[in-house]
Amino acid sequence: MKPIKIATMVCALIAGLNATSLLYAQSHSTAKSPASAIEVKMIQPGEINLPAEFQVALYENLVEQLEKEGSFVRVYRDGDQNAAKAPDLVILHTTVTGFKKGSEMERNVTTVGGATSITVHCEFTDKEGKTLLERDIDGKVRFFGDNLKATADFAKKAAKITRERFTPDRNDSDSDSGILR
Repeated sequence: MKPIKIATMVCALIAGLNATSLLYAQSHSTAKSPASAIEVKMIQPGEINLPAEFQVALYENLVEQLEKEGSFVRVYRDGDQNAAKAPDLVILHTTVTGFKKGSEMERNVTTVGGATSITVHCEFTDKEGKTLLERDIDGKVRFFGDNLKATADFAKKAAKITRERFTPDRNDSDSDSGILR
């Protein structure tokens, strides 16, 4: 009888801890910043020797995924004069901080080697240059596919982060909380 009581107490304790952590996570979730438009600045290669096709693919895939994600009413490209008119514009600055060009042939033959990976530092700012969010985002292609698929992987992850952190509804955020991480 004693082992049953102990097992019951352990189960109750675990259930209580799970409920407490769930309540804590819900009450401490990161507030979304209001933003109905984003301007995507051109990808900067930084100190990385990045092939031109990767730089262009990163930018184009990023713009495409942000438009597809639908988190913003408008997605502006670098240099679009209409971006300045958006009242709650977010500006995305990106710098490549890591790049490893893999081998598509090696991936197809071994499925263990030949991975392509790219790391991009993303900084989301407001019009005044105040940082709203900073994040390093990786893009990878490990098994099958063209090396440029790493850029599409990065773009999907970046679009997901914008959906989680920004909202076009101004009433969704009640404070200016500074940098989100």
